[in-house]
Amino acid sequence: MLKKLRFESSNGKAVQLYGSPYRLYFVEGLGDVEVELQVQHAPYQDGSMFIDALLQERHITIELRINASSEIELAKLKMNLSSTLSPKLGLGKLIHEDPSGTKEIMAICNNVPFFPDGETNRGPLFQKALITLIAPNPYWLDPEKKTRELKAYEGDFTFPFEFPVQFGIESDSTTIYNEGDTEAPVVVEINGPITRPLIENITTGEHMQINAIIQADQTLVIDTSPRNKRVEIRSENETRKVMGFFDHSGDFWLLAPGENEIRYRADAGIAEATATVSWQSQYVGI
Repeated sequence: MLKKLRFESSNGKAVQLYGSPYRLYFVEGLGDVEVELQVQHAPYQDGSMFIDALLQERHITIELRINASSEIELAKLKMNLSSTLSPKLGLGKLIHEDPSGTKEIMAICNNVPFFPDGETNRGPLFQKALITLIAPNPYWLDPEKKTRELKAYEGDFTFPFEFPVQFGIESDSTTIYNEGDTEAPVVVEINGPITRPLIENITTGEHMQINAIIQADQTLVIDTSPRNKRVEIRSENETRKVMGFFDHSGDFWLLAPGENEIRYRADAGIAEATATVSWQSQYVGI
C-alpha cells in the first residue's frame, strides 16, 4: 500500500489526495516541525539551563497533478479542490495512511489551492496544484479514541486526608497505556449518582476531584486538553459548565507516555456510577 492522503472539511466534504484524479507528487512537513527551546540563563553561568521544548505549528506542503478526460471535467475538479480546502471552512482533518498505520491531524489551508501557469504546470487535460496547510496543534493523532472503564475504590475518605481517616476496600487500579511520543489529554465521563468523585493518575501523582453531587440522570464530563479544559454536568435538557466545582488542589492531568496507573474513588455512589476515560495518543511525526 502506498502513502495515501485524504482531507475532510468541516462541512463533511472530502477529497482523496492520491491516485486519480488527484495524483500526489510531493509532500513535506509530515515529520519535521520547528521547535522553540525554552532556556534560562543565570549570572556567571556558562551556557544555559534547559527548561522545555515547545513544538510550533506544523506546516505541510502538498503538490498534486490533476488529471481529467476533458477541459470541463478539469475545471470541475479544480473547483472541487478549492471548495473542499477553502480556509473559510475553518479546521479540517488531514488523514495519512501507509503500511505502518493511519494517523490524522487537524489543519487549515493557508491559502486557496494555487494552480500555477506555464506549459509544464498546466494543459488542456491536466493541472498542477499546490496546497499549503497549517496545523495549530502539531501532533498527529490516532484516528480512533481509545476508551477504558475505570475501576472503583469503595469506602469513606476525604482528600486531602485528615487523621483519623477511614479507608474502604480498594479494588485493582486500571492501567492505561499511552502509545504516543508525548503526554495525552483525557476525557473522563462519570454517570451519576455519585458524590465527590476523584480520579487519580498514580503514575504522575496527580488527581482530579469534583466537589459536587452528580444525580442519577446526570453525567459529569472532564476534558483535560490544554486547548479545551472544561468541567460540565450534562443532563437530558441542559449542559452546565461547573469549573468552580473542580477542587483547587487538583490538576487537569495528562497521560504520561507509556503505562499509567489510574484509580477512581468517591465519597458515595461508586457501586451505582459508571466511569470511563477516553484518549488519543499523540505523535511528533510520521
